[in-house]
Amino acid sequence: MRLFVLCCFLLLFSGGVWAQNSFVDFQKSNVRVANAFKLKEDTLAKQFKKAGLSWPPKQLYIRSFKYDSQLEVWARNNSTEPFKLIKTYKICALSGGLGPKRIEGDYQVPEGFYYINMFNPKSTYYLSLGLNYPNVSDQLLSDSVKPGSDIFIHGTCVTVGCIPIMDNQIDELYLLASYAKSNGEDFIPVHIFPVRFDNPKSMAFLEKVTKDDKAYGDFAQSLEKVYNYFEKHKTLPVITVNSKGNYLMY
Repeated sequence: MRLFVLCCFLLLFSGGVWAQNSFVDFQKSNVRVANAFKLKEDTLAKQFKKAGLSWPPKQLYIRSFKYDSQLEVWARNNSTEPFKLIKTYKICALSGGLGPKRIEGDYQVPEGFYYINMFNPKSTYYLSLGLNYPNVSDQLLSDSVKPGSDIFIHGTCVTVGCIPIMDNQIDELYLLASYAKSNGEDFIPVHIFPVRFDNPKSMAFLEKVTKDDKAYGDFAQSLEKVYNYFEKHKTLPVITVNSKGNYLMY
């Protein structure tokens, strides 16, 4: 009898009820997320199919442009394929200006290379995806006591240093990110750039800002190298941080 019960327990664990409790299932237990899936999944699945991508998504890459107020979502089936652009959202509010975040309360949106480290289906700002700010570079270059924290991509279209998009857009992004994480992408990359480096108007503004700020100019150039690499190859380079907090690309 004990052997029979044990076998049933193992069956449930390996192939039954427990195995079905994926990250997506857990997220869908929240009403807001469940509604997002109900409203958006069919349309997104068709868009992925049209782009020649499998559904549900396997790997995502997100990049944001502060001055240009855009958030892009890229996807691919596996690490041997190039990323394809799926969505471009308008960032609907902005605080601070160009330049990285360096201290708590400066209202700056960070600039640099991050990943999603939190899913909040009960956010004050509808739905939110947290970023791992401060990262290693930020910890070396920002205020050592109060570098700031709690940086999110979220809905509700208000901000004091985060990246807000409309609620119907965060519905889509939250769904896509949930599937990617459930399919094994534990570190969904999010790159935040000051400008689109191929936009002359944006570059002119960046040059004006960095004219008398060599440190920021050098920092922006390190971000531009990664932008250019991705534009050429549609895949991401290896990015590290040296002892001075500078980004290095390989």
